[in-house]
Parts: sequence; structure tokens; C-alpha cells
Amino acid sequence: METALKKPPLFTGKYLFYLIVPLMIEQVLAVTIGFADTIMVARVGESAVSAVALVDSVNILIIQIFAALATGGAVICSQYLGRKDFDSAQTAARQLILITGVAGIVLMVLLLPLHRLILNFLFGHVEEAVMIQARQYFVLSLLSYPFLGLYNSGAALFRSMGNSRISMQTALLMNIINIGGNAILIFKFEMGVVGAGTASLVSRAVSAIVILSLLFFKPYDLQIRRLFAGGFRPQMIRRILGVGIPAGVEGGLFQAGKLTVQRFVTLFGTAAIAANAVANTMATIANIPGMAISLAMITVVGQCMGAEEHDQAQRYALRLLGIVALLNGLICFCLFFSAESLAAVFHLRNEASDLAVSLLRVFALFSIVFWPPAFSLPNALRAAGDVKLTMTTSIVSMFLFRIGLCFFFYKYTDFGVAGIWYAMYVDWICRSIVFVWRFFSGKWKSIKIV
Repeated sequence: METALKKPPLFTGKYLFYLIVPLMIEQVLAVTIGFADTIMVARVGESAVSAVALVDSVNILIIQIFAALATGGAVICSQYLGRKDFDSAQTAARQLILITGVAGIVLMVLLLPLHRLILNFLFGHVEEAVMIQARQYFVLSLLSYPFLGLYNSGAALFRSMGNSRISMQTALLMNIINIGGNAILIFKFEMGVVGAGTASLVSRAVSAIVILSLLFFKPYDLQIRRLFAGGFRPQMIRRILGVGIPAGVEGGLFQAGKLTVQRFVTLFGTAAIAANAVANTMATIANIPGMAISLAMITVVGQCMGAEEHDQAQRYALRLLGIVALLNGLICFCLFFSAESLAAVFHLRNEASDLAVSLLRVFALFSIVFWPPAFSLPNALRAAGDVKLTMTTSIVSMFLFRIGLCFFFYKYTDFGVAGIWYAMYVDWICRSIVFVWRFFSGKWKSIKIV
């Protein structure tokens, strides 16, 4: 321990600052796409807001799958970069792009013919006006999946190099195209959810092309000189999927669980759906610092583990977690006292607006304490390759507490949609206990993945 402490730090405070700040801006921009669609279609009516919210709950499931694959590639690349093995890092980068590109095309081709069936199965109780618009928005979302996969992999590779500025700038471009397209297609041409979906599709396609072009034509550590050189490398793919599959199963089942929960929400009526959508949007914004610093943990802890600096990995993880707790607490404090003003932005009717305010205030209280250890800390474990424990904990907690308690609260209480959120908080508490225990046990330090 004394020897490790005397070694020079792998990362300076300046490095962390220039890594984290662009990531925060990027997360703001990423959230803004869904936020812009929601708030701009709100002018069309509550049915349009509900349609976008329902489809986005499916889209988030797919985004989680792509993010998990990207995380697998980023962890492997970060550890190789920490070891200064640039050839292996570039090979892993090529394999990641191939995997996500194929996955995006396969998902699009498989789900397009089934889009009506999927929406009817998940949200069959909604009003017909909501369902019609949901189908239109879903088709356009499906067409964007290949671009989402490629963009996620490209952004993850830049983050693994510590170059979060590029992924931030690409996210900014995506938002400019999306919001500009929304303004033209929704307000000028009155295309409603079709306009929102079209703008999102174009923005994702352009961003994927731009970020991959930078990897192909600029001399970065993870430059992709020849994408198909050597074809698919089974051994490298197994390493990426060794992290990506558990993370994907975790994220996928987590979002599938949230979709199941969303079905309970639809049983409470359009006002509850709209209030839940608004509260979810604002809650996501509140957690932006945590999401950004969680991505930074992949780079920092991953490179520390690759360099076999295990104690530095632990110290940096705790330092980053402390920053998450501080920023998350400040934002949730502001959210609690400004909930009414924020809900008013969405122009909901009184019933939906009052419900959204109530949901946001309770969320703020629980998020201050339990969100950082439940969702930021496990990324430090994933960066070390400790993905099975995080996967198992997330799945068990989701289905045992969040879904199980949703059913209990729906059937045996009159909590309404608030019961959905109470079940979520129990899930957070369970995750926090397990992940804090695992981190301080130190078992994750002995895992080898490269």
C-alpha cells in the first residue's frame, strides 16, 4: 500500500476537469433530444406527449443495449490504453464498430415488421389517438437504430481515450439538427410526432457519420485505419462481449422491467401518463452529473486497472463518487423548490401538473441519498470487469422490488402512479447496499479481462 501511494497519480485534477465537464455538457445535450421532442410536441396536445413518452420508453431499452456494447468496448480499450498496448486497443475499437453496426441493422430489420404488435402488447390500454401517434413515432425511431449503435460506439471510443470534447461537440451537432428540425417540421409544417421522429432520425444519422469520420481520418490513439482489416476477431469480440453482454443483459432487462412498470402507469389514465412522462424527463435532467461522471469512471478506473494501479483505481472512484453526490445534491435541492415552475413549462392540465410536482419532490429527496451509490458506483466495478455482480444485483432488485412492489401497490393500495415511484426507491436502496459492500470488499481489484 505504501509503495502504491508513492507512485505518481495517473490523472491530474486538470485532466479530470477537462474529461468531466464535456461529458456533463454531452449528457445535457443527449437528454435534450428527448426533452425537445416532448416539450415541442406538447403544443400538439397531451396525446402527442404521451405517444412520444411511451415510444421513448422502448427506445431507451434499445439505447441501453447499444450503450452496453459500447461500454464493453470502452472498458477493453481503456485497459489496453492503460497498458500502452495501442495495437490491441485499435483492434478492439474496430471490432466494437463492427458489432454495433451489425446489431443496429439486425434490430431495425427484425422490429420494423413487428412495431404494431409490440406497441399493442405493451400499451394496449391507451387511447386510440395516443396509439396512432406512437406507431408513427416508433417507425421513425426504428430506422435510426443503426445510426444510434454506430454513434454510441464512436462516442465511447473517444471517451476511453479521455477525449470527451469530440463526443460533446458531436452531441451538440445532433441537438442543433434535432431542435431545428423539430421547429420546422412541427411548427411550420404541422407534422406533429412525425416531424419529431424525422428530426431525430436525421440528427442521429449525421452525428454517426461525423464521429466515425473523425475516427477514420484523424490520428488518434484509437484511429480506425482499415475497418475490415482481418475481419471479425473472435477472441477480441469475446473480450468485448464478456463485459458488454452482462452489461447489456443488465441494461436490457432493467429497461424491460421499466416497460413492464410503464404498463402499470397506463392503467391510471392519460393524466397519469403525462405526469409520469414529465417527472421522468425532469428526473433524468437532475441525474445528468451522475450519468456524466459514471462515463468518466469507465475511462479513469479502466486505465488504472490496465496499468495495474488498483489502489489508484479505488481512490479515483471514491473521488468521482464524491463529486456526483455533491452535484446531485445541489440539483435535487433546486428541483424540490422549483418543481411547480418546471412542471408549468409542459402546459399540462391541473390534475397532471399537480401530480408531476408531487412526484418530482419525493424523487428529489430520495435521489440525494441513494442515486449516486445505486447508479454511479457500479460503473467503477464495471470498468474493472466486475460485471456479473452488477448484472445479478440489478436484475434481482428490479424484478423483486420494483416490479413486485408495483403490482402490490397497484392491487392493494390507492397510491396511484406514486406507488410506481415508491417501488423504484426501494430498488435504489437495495442496489446501494450491495454495490457499496462490493466496492469496499476490494474483490473487484483481482479481476483480469485483458
